Amino acid sequence: MARVRRWVVTAAAVGLSSAAIHAQVPPREQQIAGAVLAAPEDRRDGAWVYGYEADGSFALLREGSNDMICLADDPRAEKLSVACYHKSLEPFMARGRELRAQGITDHGELTLRRNADVDAGKLEMPEQPATLYVLSGSGFDAASGTVADPYLRWVVYTPYATAESTGLSLNPQAPGAPWIMFPGTPGAHIMIVPPRPEKKP
Repeated sequence: MARVRRWVVTAAAVGLSSAAIHAQVPPREQQIAGAVLAAPEDRRDGAWVYGYEADGSFALLREGSNDMICLADDPRAEKLSVACYHKSLEPFMARGRELRAQGITDHGELTLRRNADVDAGKLEMPEQPATLYVLSGSGFDAASGTVADPYLRWVVYTPYATAESTGLSLNPQAPGAPWIMFPGTPGAHIMIVPPRPEKKP
């Protein structure tokens, strides 16, 4: 997949020493195993996977053979969060990573900047709906390949879609019901957020 770009985020960009990052970064195969769990099971083996090198740089860990791109868990984060998305979303996602590396972490500002880039023709968005899968949890057991307290949600990007063009509400009408967020903008997307499972005592 020649159009997959290798955006790099260094430890210096986030104010962490290479020694601190080195101590935290899991082995490459462990990162890959955790990252692909966000994808549908039949898309995991062929997914492209990005994660972290020992020096803290963000890089391609595994080349893939299908249209799915997965991101490994950030070793600096307290809880697990991995994601997979259709390759047509890569320019949009990569731009978000680039802006965060520049110190822009406010979600509203990130949204405004990426939308402006799309409207200016600097950033491509998919012509068809494209899905992002986000899996979070309290941890990852590499030995068993399982996520503790797993929670999966879906985001279907539909650039410039509106409530009128989709028939969707602007807010969830029932637990787990789909709704549209940022309607009429380049980043318009359908949110599917199921109720969180109750934690076992």
